[in-house]
Amino acid sequence: MLTAGGPEDCNEAVMNDRDSTLTTPRAAAVAGILFSLLLMASLALIRTSLPADPRDAAGWRSVDVSRVALALQLVPFAGIAFLWFVGVLRDRLGAKEDKFFATVFFGSGLLFLAMLFNSAAVAGGVIRLYGMAADRLVESGVYAFGRVVTYEVMNVYTMKMAGVFMISTCTLSLRTGIFPRWMAFLGFALAVFLLLSLGLVAWAPFVFPLWVLLISSHILQANLGRGRA
Repeated sequence: MLTAGGPEDCNEAVMNDRDSTLTTPRAAAVAGILFSLLLMASLALIRTSLPADPRDAAGWRSVDVSRVALALQLVPFAGIAFLWFVGVLRDRLGAKEDKFFATVFFGSGLLFLAMLFNSAAVAGGVIRLYGMAADRLVESGVYAFGRVVTYEVMNVYTMKMAGVFMISTCTLSLRTGIFPRWMAFLGFALAVFLLLSLGLVAWAPFVFPLWVLLISSHILQANLGRGRA
């Protein structure tokens, strides 16, 4: 026999719904902040350890391999945090999600992650070969090939997908209001910069994690403020 729920059941349902709506953006914010910090740490270690010119084979001999290896070890954890960030943002959009832009948003995020892992894997292979035969690595041209491939994948393809991800995320934000409009317009401008930079600016890859850090910090601050209210 069915019975109607009492006031206590209704209150419990409301509290559970509030908990879910508060937990989702907080999780997205924490994951986004973690991704940003890990990726920026990895990029900083690599940028300060490797020669700026990927064709500079002589510069390889002075590379601190341990710093590069540490940077590459951070990449998988950054990727896991980014995947969590994307998943929780999609949950945040919910029924408001536009199918077209949501497909571009999800697809570009996965492509960004796949190419980030690909560039890290190639660089990791070069590091392992260096430990086995450092001199032959440079003389055979394997270093030059691996370094150029890593540079091209990271600075051209990975960053272009990051730009597409930013554009689709900002478009969804303008339609749903998940973060302020000025952040969305800033994201558009930074995305255009990534799409047109063509690897000419050495520190351009930092634009994407800094933008993720900005919107994640806003979501977390707004969530904590709503929790105190």
